[in-house]
Amino acid sequence: MVPRTADRAQVAYFPRLAAQRLDIALCRASAAVARAADARANELGLGVGHHLVLKMLAEVGPCSQRVLSDELRIDRSVMVGLCDTLEQAGHVRRERDAEDRRAYAVTLTDPGREVLARAEGALPRFLDGTFQALDPEEREQLSFLLRKLLQIHP
Repeated sequence: MVPRTADRAQVAYFPRLAAQRLDIALCRASAAVARAADARANELGLGVGHHLVLKMLAEVGPCSQRVLSDELRIDRSVMVGLCDTLEQAGHVRRERDAEDRRAYAVTLTDPGREVLARAEGALPRFLDGTFQALDPEEREQLSFLLRKLLQIHP
């Protein structure tokens, strides 16, 4: 006899799948964190990609869209749109790169620094809420494992 639809809905298959397939579990966890990050960033009027661009510019200084794209692992065509939006909002400006006149250097502006400071200020609360199921030691372990998986060596 085939179970009715309502009975099948209570099977709770995903926990077994996630236990068997680490790739699926990681993808679902990543998607959940990304949705939460987007929602929080949008509350601040800044998308996650925009936040990352501003953060990198604040930390490393002016650089080309290509460098931003490569370092942040954001598709180049997406990076153009991010920089367009940030420039229209007055958070960055693009100027000819003094070393390579074919390229543009993206530079953080004072209003960009202000919006970045607000976003960074909200980050600890966001991270605490998003990762509340993990204690501090588990968060550090997750961070270590993700760096290892991504082959990032501090």
